[in-house]
Amino acid sequence: MSGEALLKAVRAGRTVEAAGLLDGMTDGERRSCLPALKELRKELRSAPWNAASRVAHPALHAAGAACHTGVAGAATWIAGVDMRWSQASPGVLLHVLGDRETDWLADLTHRLAARPATSRVPFALLSGLVALSGCEVPTTDAYVRGWLEHIGASWHGGGTVAQRLRKEPHVSVMVTALFESLEVTSQIAWLFGDGPGSWYNALAELSEEGILDRKVVLDACVARLLRGGAPADQRVFLRLLSSLAPTRGEERERSADWTVLAGQAVPSVAWYAQSVLASLALDGELTSRQLAEMSSGVLFRTEKKLVRAQLVLLGKVLKRDPSTADVLLPAVAEAFGHEDTDVQERALKLVERHVGALPDSFDVRARLEDLSADLSPGLRLRAQRALGIEAPGSASTVQEEVLPPVPERARLAPAPESVTELAEEVSAILASGGGVAAFERALDGLVRHAHRDRDALVEALGPVVARCWWKDRDPSYPVVDRSFRESAQGLEVVLAALFEGVGMETLRAAVQQGSTRGNCHHSALSRALDARLWEAGYRLRTDPMPFLLATPTWDTGLLEPDELVKRLTEYRRLDARPGTADFAQALLRVRRDDRATTEAAAARARALGSPEGYRLSQWLTAEGPLLPTSRRRTSGARILLELGELEEIQGLFPKEFRLLGRPLAVFKDHWYCGHWGVTDQRYWPAVVPGRRELVAARLLRDISTAAVEDVRMDAAMLPLLAEADGAAGEALHLCLAYGLGARHPEDRLAAVDALLVLAARGQLDAGRLGSDIGELVRRGALKKSRLAESIRTAAATGAYATVWSVLLGLLPALLADLTADGAGGGAVRGLGELLAIAADCAERSGARGDLAHLAGTAERHGSSKIVTQARRLRTALTREAVA
Repeated sequence: MSGEALLKAVRAGRTVEAAGLLDGMTDGERRSCLPALKELRKELRSAPWNAASRVAHPALHAAGAACHTGVAGAATWIAGVDMRWSQASPGVLLHVLGDRETDWLADLTHRLAARPATSRVPFALLSGLVALSGCEVPTTDAYVRGWLEHIGASWHGGGTVAQRLRKEPHVSVMVTALFESLEVTSQIAWLFGDGPGSWYNALAELSEEGILDRKVVLDACVARLLRGGAPADQRVFLRLLSSLAPTRGEERERSADWTVLAGQAVPSVAWYAQSVLASLALDGELTSRQLAEMSSGVLFRTEKKLVRAQLVLLGKVLKRDPSTADVLLPAVAEAFGHEDTDVQERALKLVERHVGALPDSFDVRARLEDLSADLSPGLRLRAQRALGIEAPGSASTVQEEVLPPVPERARLAPAPESVTELAEEVSAILASGGGVAAFERALDGLVRHAHRDRDALVEALGPVVARCWWKDRDPSYPVVDRSFRESAQGLEVVLAALFEGVGMETLRAAVQQGSTRGNCHHSALSRALDARLWEAGYRLRTDPMPFLLATPTWDTGLLEPDELVKRLTEYRRLDARPGTADFAQALLRVRRDDRATTEAAAARARALGSPEGYRLSQWLTAEGPLLPTSRRRTSGARILLELGELEEIQGLFPKEFRLLGRPLAVFKDHWYCGHWGVTDQRYWPAVVPGRRELVAARLLRDISTAAVEDVRMDAAMLPLLAEADGAAGEALHLCLAYGLGARHPEDRLAAVDALLVLAARGQLDAGRLGSDIGELVRRGALKKSRLAESIRTAAATGAYATVWSVLLGLLPALLADLTADGAGGGAVRGLGELLAIAADCAERSGARGDLAHLAGTAERHGSSKIVTQARRLRTALTREAVA
């Protein structure tokens, strides 16, 4: 009877009444109520989320927690997702659980505390359970986060953070756990607050008062900095460390920790550690060995401010105690390998100033000689002169140009012979994509095996397509057909057609009418690719093709003419009907740059007597591949290209392929573009192999956004375009220019890879690229600082002559702007870095000659980086060739 009364009270949402009924029940009676409570919970899960259904949740939450006599069941019930937003108050839960044994409550406490913070178990419940059970306080992420928010909420008890912490019984344990918790770190920055009453000052106060062990807090804070993390998180612990104000003795005890932080921590932490060590060193409390060890870490950092400060510190110590030269000068020489030649020169000046204090030790001088090899060639000669190692000018400073291996075409392997092997390859493509070779082999394999034994193919592919989004969808729900009608989605539409997951009417409409998407700059490429996939899927269901005609011979997408003639011959023998889109793609892919081969293949194609044979014969004997005319247009800061009509890809080509030859206009095609993040972009160069300018022009606006609007682009496309076949013209070089000035480092690295590949293939027009970059910088589309990083990266690979040839086309425009700008203004920013790279490349490549506007810059007064590097570049360009 009590069970019925409990269920009635729970349904009505009378939590107090339910709690009273539970107080009078035995464990057996409570367990007997569980099935009815679980049924009610299941019922409420499917009920509408409104006031009527929510009213029972708090009472149900409390009753279920009390009726579970097992700890695991009670914990699962209390933390249930469906109970999270309308649960019993912590006070009610503590009341109904208060009669449990302390061991049971302790177990429940730690189980709930071990759940992730997203479970949103109230901290008031957890802390109440700790008090009831008398157990050790949990130090899990969820408990620590709850405690942190509890202390930080001034409304619950008033007073400052320090005052509230003094009342906490477990403050030492919780503060230690706070430093160790990684999940809570992201909350600390805003919860710690600011001002006199902040957490920073509170922890410092409690450490001074002895409530917290000062040494433990200091060690925990330093350990947290040593662990590393996001800069924002590290700044929190750095500020706390500053609030603790370590004494000189405490700083000295942790000198090894400061050394590690100075070399490896985020800049703000490294700067603090460096300042501590500098103070110790200048007061004579750091040995020369310790200072040398610290310098080895700092001088390898990229932050020039840190590196320069370290060199200043080393100079002060060397001046005060010249006897440390044998230990400290090799540490100074570590900076010879720094990417910034200004840093190299500062280090060399320090060595020159103190080399006379070196003892007659062959080992130290030999070490300095080895490190001097990392200097730029001009500085290396000075180092040799200072060290007296060899007569300057006795060795050539010109370095051999290093470029990556020229990528070679790879012949496609035949389609997989077995359906099992084909299923594995299709699964790999669906999971992580693949290149042109993998995609074309898989597509041809699907067509071949569907023609031979469709049932065996379906059986082998069953486990592969089981996870596809369209599998087992309700046929009456049109999302699948509508989605495939807009886009083929790679191999997905072929697989969906094979498993009858897409309707025949949808496939027929796609083949006959094409895409329903509006036009954008990418439509010509995407529609041609989709047309072939739709056709493959449609023919699987109606008239399976024995194989595909357009499968390329090479991984760049090119198809050998002899191979295409053989395929048409086999089609003729089998009396098979070629696919319209498949044959059109084959024509665009067939290689036509060898006249003798194409004429012989044309004759054999004509002899077939089929319409496709005549069409192929005409195509092979025509001039090609042709490129459309182009002209530059400007759009804001951008420089874009418009393409004229390409009559060759018109006429007898299917409608979806004619777009490839239609004009490309900058200020038209303003339809919504649905190609963001489309993985099929990697296959676009293979749609028109030998004409990569068509692809580059259509991707130009996208790639420009990486620099102009600071968005992330598909970084892999630039290297793919560099490796593709065809002329490297205006569109590709503009794409490369934008890529070198992109916002994100990975995009810039992709552009560097593309630049080096083009240079290795002898297809880089360095003058054009440099001129394009200069024009884009002037228009504000590119930032010189980003360009400097990209160009320095390219030079660091050993391509000094290549990079110099690009800078030779870029620098005159920037130097002219500097002259016209007088004091500099916007023309100054980043120019010093570019001049430094140019000087380094000129020295290492042996470049000689004149550079417009360089002399005027070098003759300016002062010692700014621009002037210093201009002088260095002028010296390199006018130096007599070394014999």
